[in-house]
Amino acid sequence: MKNICIIGSGSWGVALGVHLAKLGNNVKIWSYMEEERDLINNEKKCKFLPNITLPEGIYCTTSYEEAITGSEIILHVTPSKFTRNTVKEYKEYVTNQTIVICTKGFEKETLSTLDNVITEEIPNAKIAVLSGPSHAEEVSVGIPTALVVAAHSEETANYIRDIFMNENLRVYTSTDVKGVELGGALKNIIAFCAGISAGINLGDNTFAALITRGLNEISLLGEVLGGNKQTFYGLTGLGDLIVTCLSEHSRNRRAGKLLGQGKNIEEIRREIGMVIEGVDNIEVAYELSKKYNLDMPIVQGVYQVLYEGLEPKTGVKMLMTRDKKSE
Repeated sequence: MKNICIIGSGSWGVALGVHLAKLGNNVKIWSYMEEERDLINNEKKCKFLPNITLPEGIYCTTSYEEAITGSEIILHVTPSKFTRNTVKEYKEYVTNQTIVICTKGFEKETLSTLDNVITEEIPNAKIAVLSGPSHAEEVSVGIPTALVVAAHSEETANYIRDIFMNENLRVYTSTDVKGVELGGALKNIIAFCAGISAGINLGDNTFAALITRGLNEISLLGEVLGGNKQTFYGLTGLGDLIVTCLSEHSRNRRAGKLLGQGKNIEEIRREIGMVIEGVDNIEVAYELSKKYNLDMPIVQGVYQVLYEGLEPKTGVKMLMTRDKKSE
């Protein structure tokens, strides 16, 4: 039995808390909102996972000190754009716990991965990354799922694996922290594009082309940023890409679909009701493609659709009529 702190009371943070509590661990979840704290503590409910009742062993607080004190590991599960400020607020309570990054994204202002952000704020932090094809809705009810935990130390990766793993959650280990983290961040962009494709009523042929060529762009940028190419063809790259592009559980896909159907980004944010990581990630990937002079036509095209008023169908035509080349 472990004492586990989860920073973030969204669907993924709570789903991980449910899984870990069912394994007999004591779970404290930090929430920014008193309303969410009270719902979790008093009604054993999470507004983002309305169909489940939370098990015993989960307690929610709005106090960083209460959440972190006495914990053995910290799961960081806040939206990427809030990561630095959140870490600044809780770092004084961190001692020797491993911080497990469970958020998929970048810091937009610096174009940094989240492991870099946390290391800048807590220089001696032990960091791991947990990622893979996983919807909170399914993990919370025990549907079999496979994830990857990456850390620079095999000992750290094995330690986190052993805390999480059971018959419903298989966890592989890796030392490619960058690759595992980047696959999870970049796939959201392609999932947003898959949603646009669905919104303008394109077909299975288009989806297959988008996923395949999208994976090529993920791998291209991911390698430049320090990831291992092989990682992008595993669970945290291809696996996560498939589940996010094809499932209605995916808020990134849903957001893209609404855009394809003619809604603007503010309408989409209101309808989704949760942070859409892919939208912010599109800006980061676009800036990184320019910084490193990379040919990433899907990323560049969706950036134009989202921020420059390009019609989605025109964007598709542009992709299909690019210069001839070999695969």
